[in-house]
Amino acid sequence: MTTHEGRCLCGGIRYTVKAPPLRVTICHCRFCQRATGSAFLVEPIFNKADFGVAAIHPKIYRHRSAGSGKIVEVHFCDNCGTKLFLSFERFPSVVGVYGGTFDNPNWFERSPKNTKHIFLGVGQHGTVIPAGFDCFEEHAITNDGTPIAPMVSDKPRVIS
Repeated sequence: MTTHEGRCLCGGIRYTVKAPPLRVTICHCRFCQRATGSAFLVEPIFNKADFGVAAIHPKIYRHRSAGSGKIVEVHFCDNCGTKLFLSFERFPSVVGVYGGTFDNPNWFERSPKNTKHIFLGVGQHGTVIPAGFDCFEEHAITNDGTPIAPMVSDKPRVIS
């Protein structure tokens, strides 16, 4: 079993994952835009059992989701401010990692077979979505857990 590690900017908080992600979500919602200061969040999703934080534990900011009304916890370093991972009241068995915080952020696959783009309805103009990926204007499931059928384009899509 291979492990992969990540850390905050100052190195005060380190984490380890010991399995590949269950899936990768590329989220274009306004929360993720604000949280990353970018157009979207690359968020590999792991079972909590496969994720661990070494020694110093991060601070937590609790945010109520405008969509589901459930709490999303942002785990961050109180020294340097780096956001490291998310935990979810709505999905209690998983954590979502801020993908860019891995020591090697390219170790996990991002392909149409394991990755989806969500909240494209509020995505930043000019963002290019590659062909073949499952895409959703909002979330991929309704608040009651019903899956939503994805849109898949055979050509790249530009958010406008």
